[in-house]
Amino acid sequence: MQTSTINTPHLTTYSPAFSVESRNGRPDFELAAALQKVSPQQQAKAQKTATDFEAMFLNSMFSQMTSGLKGEGPFGDTPGTGVWRSMLTEQYSKNFAKAGGVGVATEVYRTLIMQQAKTIRTA
Repeated sequence: MQTSTINTPHLTTYSPAFSVESRNGRPDFELAAALQKVSPQQQAKAQKTATDFEAMFLNSMFSQMTSGLKGEGPFGDTPGTGVWRSMLTEQYSKNFAKAGGVGVATEVYRTLIMQQAKTIRTA
């Protein structure tokens, strides 16, 4: 999927991962219009919420990936490794989401902004 950024200097975005990008090869003018209605504080809160949601999703995914590992070392089958493994996967998921993740946060962010813009318009 090819994405490109719309040049809109009047819009406030906090991260390249949350910029107004094209969807399916076309500019997302709907999101650009919604961002004009939503305050920068609400945009920042939506970005944090979306990133936290993706980190939670990734943590669940990483936990499932490592649950069947047996053997010696950090992923071994000793009493202490369960706690250590859960902390490790939590940190992996937070760092992975902060670095851009797998795209879940971008879609969650878009949905949150669109819902907030609709609420502002009808209020």
